[in-house]
Amino acid sequence: MAEALVPEGFERHFRRSALTDPWEPLYSRKLEDRLQMGLVLAEPHCNSRGLVHGGLIATLADNAMGLSCVFALANKGREVGGGLVTISLHTDYLGSAKLGQWLEIDPEPVKVGGSICFARAIIRGDDKPIAMANATFKIL
Repeated sequence: MAEALVPEGFERHFRRSALTDPWEPLYSRKLEDRLQMGLVLAEPHCNSRGLVHGGLIATLADNAMGLSCVFALANKGREVGGGLVTISLHTDYLGSAKLGQWLEIDPEPVKVGGSICFARAIIRGDDKPIAMANATFKIL
């Protein structure tokens, strides 16, 4: 049933980590200029009130924004062998999402420079904005 909530173009996320393993299945959709992420909200994603946890939102937004900056750098012909690390992350919570909803992170690389990248993201629960995030990344 949860698979039916996954929008067209999203596939199982290609990158795994011990931090996000308990949140699987995660999904991503590669666009020309960014990488969107999403998941169907289940109990491991929510607090005791059944609302999506802010830490999950911040973590996935950080992940999607960083990967989108890597895409933007690649589009400029730059390889990022060492990856990126987060310098700062700011998240504003506008509302909440609930168990069973589709949570989607839509990032936008704002500026990719010589050693620093900036990105922002809107996070939606069933197409309703629930958070916004901004991040700065150091290119390693």
